[in-house]
Amino acid sequence: MQQRQSIKLTKNNSHSSTAWSWEAVYFIGIGGIGMSALARYFHAYGKRVSGYDKTPSAITKGLEALGINIHYTDAVSALTNETLDPEKTLIVYTPAIPNTHAQLLYFKANNFSIFKRAQVLGQITQNTFCLAVAGTHGKTTTTSILGHIMAVCQAPVTAFLGGISENYQSNLILEGTDVTVVEADEFDRSFLTLTPNIACITAMDADHLDIYGHAEALEAAFKEFANKLKPDGKLFVKNGLPISGITYGIEDDAAYSAHNIRIENGGYVFHVKTPVTTLHNVRFYLPGRHNLSNALVALAMALEYGCPEETVIAALASYLGVERRFSYQIKTPDLVYIDDYAHHPEEILAVHQAVREMYPTDSILVVFQPHLYSRTRDFAAGFATSLSLFDSVILLDIYPAREEPIQGVTAAWLLEKITQPNKQLVSKQDLIPAIKAQNKNIVLTLGAGDIGQEVKHIKQALQHEN
Repeated sequence: MQQRQSIKLTKNNSHSSTAWSWEAVYFIGIGGIGMSALARYFHAYGKRVSGYDKTPSAITKGLEALGINIHYTDAVSALTNETLDPEKTLIVYTPAIPNTHAQLLYFKANNFSIFKRAQVLGQITQNTFCLAVAGTHGKTTTTSILGHIMAVCQAPVTAFLGGISENYQSNLILEGTDVTVVEADEFDRSFLTLTPNIACITAMDADHLDIYGHAEALEAAFKEFANKLKPDGKLFVKNGLPISGITYGIEDDAAYSAHNIRIENGGYVFHVKTPVTTLHNVRFYLPGRHNLSNALVALAMALEYGCPEETVIAALASYLGVERRFSYQIKTPDLVYIDDYAHHPEEILAVHQAVREMYPTDSILVVFQPHLYSRTRDFAAGFATSLSLFDSVILLDIYPAREEPIQGVTAAWLLEKITQPNKQLVSKQDLIPAIKAQNKNIVLTLGAGDIGQEVKHIKQALQHEN
């Protein structure tokens, strides 16, 4: 049996949102950060939402608290009556789900309408004024800044975030449905489902080579994304990228540029030169020049949309950040503990710059969990260079995610390449004693795997020690 090839949309006359004709939506991989935002969206508009995930997490617990039914087995017998009718139920899945997944096979065999998360997001945003954030780094932070600005500006916005916003304690901002803010994810070429009105590209460093094969193919995909803009659409690009658009940059000649940058009270104060004016004493309290760059392009996109300058400036000053993006866990005169999602050499370099700028005389310990065997292999030299900049390095084993091991590619192999002599490989069960033994007053945990689950335990241990 063939799955349906089109997504059915109808307009609900009771409000301006796009309402889906299905009564129920079932998510395979509902605990993913992007999937859970979609689940919250459909739940908010009265659909019967349920789903599968491999293991419970803080995200799944949050969804269950809303009344969303989630189970943790892929057995078809776990499905409820509301998910067994192909005429009433839409199936949404993430590419991380294997083709052998029992429920996915069942839905395919029984003529359900089955779509990837990116396809659904593309359809939701198609009939809205869409602002999309693309780039190999900075998507989540930039999207959350932009979503916050648009909400403060009282735009009728739905923002789908790739992280938990500290301002909203959610990965979904729902203030209306005429405008959407989304991450344009290059993984699996997902961003090619979008047709934005305003978009940006924050970075195009080689990544996801398990998908693209080589950097040139990744660059070609970004150029294809740039051509997806709606007529009269506007594209912002970080100054220096090989794509035409409205440029932005830090202390350079870009169309939008941050100048006269200084640090006050742990944050940045700066001027912004735009094509028509200069904004003075803009404040932003997330450390790191990479985050300043993210804030700059979010500001530029909001101004191009039509938000008032004064409101945009106020929104930037009130932005609190995203969980696991330079997230302060402990911040005292004697001890600072920061957690970050960084999992690419360029991201690690950006975190290092931010920490050194804020704490130039302190000794810094980094704990890093490599993510994917293929990424570790492809960027081993970059990882070694970036990690060697810290004063002490602890490595965890590689988090495999969707991959099988690659012979010879191990954390021990990466450790040998790191030139910082104060380095060690430890297991997760020995991690807290190893951190304590270093006795550093600046501690970082970095990685995109399950290292995030260790953060609360590390925080408790360090607080108890002090």
